[in-house]
Amino acid sequence: MDAAWELDFFGGVRRNVESAGANVQAAVENLRDVQVILIAEVALDYIQLRGYQQQIVTARNNLKAQEHTADITRRLDKVGFDSSLDVANAESLVASTEAQIPVYETGARQSIYALSVLLGRHPADLVELLSPAGGFPAIPGEIPAGLPSELLRRRPDIRQAEAQLHSATAQIGVAVAQLFPQFSLTGGANWQTSTANTWFKGMSRSLFIGPAGTWPIFQGGAIVSNIHAQEALRNQAFVTYQQTVLTALQDVENALVAFAKEQQHHKSLTDAVAADRKAVDLSLRLYTEGQTDFLSVLTAERQQFTDESALTTSTQNIAADLIALYKALGGGWEVG
Repeated sequence: MDAAWELDFFGGVRRNVESAGANVQAAVENLRDVQVILIAEVALDYIQLRGYQQQIVTARNNLKAQEHTADITRRLDKVGFDSSLDVANAESLVASTEAQIPVYETGARQSIYALSVLLGRHPADLVELLSPAGGFPAIPGEIPAGLPSELLRRRPDIRQAEAQLHSATAQIGVAVAQLFPQFSLTGGANWQTSTANTWFKGMSRSLFIGPAGTWPIFQGGAIVSNIHAQEALRNQAFVTYQQTVLTALQDVENALVAFAKEQQHHKSLTDAVAADRKAVDLSLRLYTEGQTDFLSVLTAERQQFTDESALTTSTQNIAADLIALYKALGGGWEVG
């Protein structure tokens, strides 16, 4: 047997096995990709739930303070030191804040339903467990600098695309191997029969000894066309792999910049809330002493509620950005 022919023929068999193995690996990575997506979705719904619950806490705390202020305006109005307009403005702010709570409660309940369904349970199964308000999970102040690009290969979609490219490349070798003659070098038995009752009878059995073979190259250009088709599929798989890697890099960069910028936003809002609380205390004290009008109090309390609500949203966004980075890196960034 010619050594070059043997290499090409059995190389084709090996590449066929190699391609099948790569397809199995691609299927495994597809499953892992689904798992990462599912984990990220569960985490996002949980963060959203805690965000709604924190908004409820913020609204109720502000509502309590605003009701206290409204009581002050009503008492002052009774003794002639205030106007009905101030009372109306105070009560309007109370009603506006109170109106936000049912909206947040609806969002919280729907988030619980979504979590239950993602976990394969009845929508109401987790209501009792998750209804009590809870805080956000601990969020690191920063992500380790210099995340190695090799971590991107942890992404299942990249590894799936790589396996598909591997399979497509191996299929070229399989197609090329079809050009070479295929021989059976050992004897064999051949049964020819048309009815079951003649099986194993002497007339239905023949024996052949020696090589038998086919040479598919004489089939014309079909095999060559198949080789070109497999090469085109390989090129397509390469483009898909390249685009998957570029998209992964974009996902990581988007998540990193969003995380960093939201932290800056969060810090500014924290400072704003601290200033708001001082403004509310000072304006309320000056108002009760008759040194300022009620508009100052109204403005300060409205701004405090707005900034505290925005701060809660910012905390939620930081957690969501962290989840996006987890997903972008295929399941985390630990390098140890």
